[in-house]
Amino acid sequence: MRQRIASLALSIAALCAAATGEALAQADAGGFYKGKTIEMVVGYAAGSSNDIAARSLARSIGKHLPGNPTVITRNMPGGGSFVAANYIYNVAPKDGTVLGLMAPTLPIDEKLGTGGVKYVASKFNWIGRETTSVGVSFSWFTSPTKTIEDAMTRVTPLAATGAGSTTAIYPNVLNNLVGTKFKLIMGYVGSNEAMLAMERGETEAHSTAWEQVTSQHPDWVSDKKINILVQYALAKHPALPDVPLAVDLVKSEEDRRIMRAVVAAADVGKSVLTAPGVPADRVAALRAAFDETIRDPEFIKDFEASRIEIIPMQGAELQKVVEELGALPPDLVEKVRKVYEMPGVK
Repeated sequence: MRQRIASLALSIAALCAAATGEALAQADAGGFYKGKTIEMVVGYAAGSSNDIAARSLARSIGKHLPGNPTVITRNMPGGGSFVAANYIYNVAPKDGTVLGLMAPTLPIDEKLGTGGVKYVASKFNWIGRETTSVGVSFSWFTSPTKTIEDAMTRVTPLAATGAGSTTAIYPNVLNNLVGTKFKLIMGYVGSNEAMLAMERGETEAHSTAWEQVTSQHPDWVSDKKINILVQYALAKHPALPDVPLAVDLVKSEEDRRIMRAVVAAADVGKSVLTAPGVPADRVAALRAAFDETIRDPEFIKDFEASRIEIIPMQGAELQKVVEELGALPPDLVEKVRKVYEMPGVK
């Protein structure tokens, strides 16, 4: 009995110590953040679904951080989010005053050694995920390409942004693994510009996140102005039960492994990170504030008003997802690298 009492006393003492430590960490973070301004860097152009998600979080997270700092948003598009990611990793202060929302392919691009990458994804401090990011390729209603089978038989001009963006990566990998004939027209600033180009007839198709379509052009879906050709994720989006998954179009098990590694970026989704080297108490405070924000009724109303569904993941779990992507076996990495190659990109 005495041993049990002693053991219970030790357990209670440990819990009290942990709670005290967390409270002290929050107090330390509060002392730091009071009067500060936090910068939310978005690796996309203004008006994109990623920009909308970042701005929704920026409007709410400050009130959940100790010290209630001001949060401002700064767009830094370019290179499929590489410009912004490199800035946060190499230039931005390492004190927890800079957050970022980047392309979900940051981990796989770093693993592949993609040109322009100057960061190690697992060394970022990952704060939390707002939602997953199911990608889709679609064509304008006037295009002869109505189905993914059509895209395998005719050349379909597709507007894309940077080489590190899923707007280019997904359809290019599909070209290499499945035999589609998407002709990537690169260099558009963001998906809004790319979709406008498609609407004007400069191209016939685009590839972006499903929520980018539903948030910016819900009428395109209801009025059948676009043909949804394929979706990029490990499971079908509930709104797209009849649209084929890219992983189900490949013929061999080896190609399936490759495609799964590529579309795993959907799991990273719309995630928020901060720089490497940020003190642990501030990382903990940022993660706690993120979790509280995701449950905040005002944030939920604001976020869902943009027609984007909240599918969150906590920072510690997200950190593990990124680390697992960084631990892909060398043989698979080499195969993924080959299907990433973009011959004839314009």
